[in-house]
Amino acid sequence: MKAVTWRRFGAAQDVLQVEDLPKPTPAEGEVLVRVAFSGANPSDAKARSGTRPGVTKPPFEVIVPHSDGSGVIEAVGAGVDAASVGERVWIWNGQWQRPFGTCAEYVALPADQAVALPDCVSLEVGAVLGIPGLTAAQTVFGDGDVTGQTVLVAGGGGAVGYLAVQLAVWGGATVIATCGARDVDRVRAAGATHVFDYASPTLAEDILAASGGGVDRAVEVELGPNLSLLAEVMKPLGTIAAYGSAKDMTPEMPFGPMLFKALKLDITLIYILPKAARDAAIARLHEALEAGALTLEAPNVFAPEEAGAAHDLVEAGGRKGAVLVGF
Repeated sequence: MKAVTWRRFGAAQDVLQVEDLPKPTPAEGEVLVRVAFSGANPSDAKARSGTRPGVTKPPFEVIVPHSDGSGVIEAVGAGVDAASVGERVWIWNGQWQRPFGTCAEYVALPADQAVALPDCVSLEVGAVLGIPGLTAAQTVFGDGDVTGQTVLVAGGGGAVGYLAVQLAVWGGATVIATCGARDVDRVRAAGATHVFDYASPTLAEDILAASGGGVDRAVEVELGPNLSLLAEVMKPLGTIAAYGSAKDMTPEMPFGPMLFKALKLDITLIYILPKAARDAAIARLHEALEAGALTLEAPNVFAPEEAGAAHDLVEAGGRKGAVLVGF
């Protein structure tokens, strides 16, 4: 089968290649998925470039990248209902702690990691539901319903933030979002009631005024740089649901202001989400999709031979739409 691989750390154009690998056979409890689209995310680029903290060498001799994807079940292993053959599915954790991810014509993986797609959802959208979709759903709904709450979404123009805005609006929250100046209109169109440039010198005052005194829940992409702001704009007993802090991985915490508001810090790493929480996030995503509450922008689709360019686009940031490799 055709597969994109890498065997050493380095720049995408230097280390990603297309080669022929044996077609996998599903083991007991597994399904074999004929991949339609493989989703590339920042975590995939970091793994390939060797920039993850504490990682000094590739964990496997050869790696087929990407945890997200979509396709059709072609075969099943022992113990899996054969009725699932022919089912359209989306994939999560395709390459988490294993060498062979979704950036290949086929992937074999545990059956519960291939989730049946609702009939109304395209395979292109399915390839975005793993990391961006589940992260958005968990950070918005990790403590349950948000009806009547005010939710602050930082980085509303990003892949997770854009979905989080729509999910929170669908969930009945009033949404305040921050983003770069160029994304203000599209984030407002996604449903945010108030949208502010994250570089505004009056950002805290603007958020407090728009929220009527503070926000109940914050979905945060850059925890370190924004902790002081969050301590100022959160309501007492509010929750900061953080899923990133790339610009400051060792932040200083303004514990005093956070203590006297009794703020909760809820950190999400979607790869290790417990089953009950993952099932709940999947259900929320499917409900929102079936209700027509989620709109995803047109994806950037690359051929396998262009996987290096796909990773370059992910690393450049500031893109609109998912980055997919099509098979």
